[in-house]
Amino acid sequence: MKLSMSKKIRELLKDENMTIKELSTKIGRTNQNMANKLKRDNFSVNELIEIATALECTLDINFIKDNPKKMD
Repeated sequence: MKLSMSKKIRELLKDENMTIKELSTKIGRTNQNMANKLKRDNFSVNELIEIATALECTLDINFIKDNPKKMD
């Protein structure tokens, strides 16, 4: 089962012993804004980059087709 981006962020926060409020402060957002984004699982690529930087991890975004067509 794939985790949503919000669940991945929450797991990283847990691993880093960091609160949503602390993350919000680090990336210049309000606590309410971050809580709403986590609830909706709605992040821009730039926000994900900021979050990755704040959590000291690498962000890797890929497009992978589930059923690629064979090219002859």
